[in-house]
Amino acid sequence: MTQDPLHTKLCDQLGVEFPIVSFTHCKDVAVAVINSGGFAVLGEAMHTPEEIEADIKWIRERIDGKPFGIDLVLPASAPAESSLDEISSKIPESHREFEQMIMEKYDVPMPKESVDLHQWGGLSQALGRAQLEVLLEERVPVIASGLGSPAFLLDAAHERGSLVWGLVGRTRQAKRQLEAGVDAIIAQGFDAAGHTGDMGTLSIVAEVSAIAGDTPIIAAGGITTGRHLAAALCLGASGVWTGTLWLACRESDIDMIIKERLVAATAADTVWSDSISGFTMRVLKCPWTEEWKKPEAPRPLTSPYQMILSSDYIQGANDARRADLMTEASGQGVGFVTEMLPARQIVSDMVEEALGVFDDLVGLPD
Repeated sequence: MTQDPLHTKLCDQLGVEFPIVSFTHCKDVAVAVINSGGFAVLGEAMHTPEEIEADIKWIRERIDGKPFGIDLVLPASAPAESSLDEISSKIPESHREFEQMIMEKYDVPMPKESVDLHQWGGLSQALGRAQLEVLLEERVPVIASGLGSPAFLLDAAHERGSLVWGLVGRTRQAKRQLEAGVDAIIAQGFDAAGHTGDMGTLSIVAEVSAIAGDTPIIAAGGITTGRHLAAALCLGASGVWTGTLWLACRESDIDMIIKERLVAATAADTVWSDSISGFTMRVLKCPWTEEWKKPEAPRPLTSPYQMILSSDYIQGANDARRADLMTEASGQGVGFVTEMLPARQIVSDMVEEALGVFDDLVGLPD
């Protein structure tokens, strides 16, 4: 055993102390994790290119030259270039009627303001590429693709000194991205929050690690404790990708109602559904996801059409501040999120527990 079982090739690639990657949509969480010895990737798919540029500057001013990452969604299924009105006009009337039925049945108000999805990177390939241009111009240390293969941007990113990470839900996707030359693979299991495939974390991490060679593999899906971190490293991963873990932390800017739901939730309170974005994703159960599971429900639309269809419900539920209506991406490890702790303590607790696991199993050197 090495002197430090938590010092992996991912740590060497990034120059960080711990192989813990926080995926978050909150800048404060990202900065707190980075300054605690971990690494953070900020999700920017819902931001305009101008907002992304400002966020990058904000983070850089607070991390003293440490590396960070930005995540975008780059789905090949998105229209090449289209307006929100054009896409909305293609949503079938049957689906609009089903949406309206849910809104009336659960007394969900319409949003107080119109929902603006113009900046969502999955709306069109043109917008996604405009967002990506900012990352290339800013020479972001790590560019991650949460949806879609990032192989097409490898040359441009590497020319600027940026690393490229790809997130996969199937081993065949990992094989293609490894052959293309990505710098790390996030192997994400079915128990993850957000967009995910149908393969379990235990299976996909082991399979992808077996074919990865020297490329670091980052395990994702239900990872919320030090035991999960230790297990991932034993499966061949070089680090862990964590998301749900940070949603209820002190620095997180999500609604307190959602924080309280997450702290009280168990794995049974999550559901795997394509009713929100058109891609399968794991979220907290809510009336919207439950109604779309029923036999009489129409088949959810593909992305970006379903994302547009669900937006009034989601924003209306948030505006009403009703816990029974609201939802949030949440993995099956949510049952271990039981307190609203500072990010620094979460990192420290995870590291301490993982080291304790290794010590219990094989003993650490003096």
